[in-house]
Amino acid sequence: MSQANELEDRLIDFAVRIIKLANALPNSPAAKHIARQLLRSGTSPAPNYAEARAAESSADFVHKLKIALKELNETSVWLKMVCRADLMKCKLMEELIDENQQLCRILNSSAKTAKQKLEHRK
Repeated sequence: MSQANELEDRLIDFAVRIIKLANALPNSPAAKHIARQLLRSGTSPAPNYAEARAAESSADFVHKLKIALKELNETSVWLKMVCRADLMKCKLMEELIDENQQLCRILNSSAKTAKQKLEHRK
């Protein structure tokens, strides 16, 4: 399996874990709000990455990768809020938070490399 396919699978698996987390949050107004935000930001990196893979140009590829990265960064903040607000035991979320950080590093590195290649061509 190619690295791109592996990354897309990791992003999909991450989204599924976000869906399960959102469904497991309490039924309070604050938890519902956070769950909706988590669902929006945590499930969008996978399709945004798929869009990047089908980009029409190198610049479009970098742009779409950065969108996926921005969504992962936002998800990181929502995950921290879940922990700090005691909506879920932080111990249960450690692996998900770690995966979020790893995915951020991968996409950030990919975007930087692609941008450097794009600038080098000019």
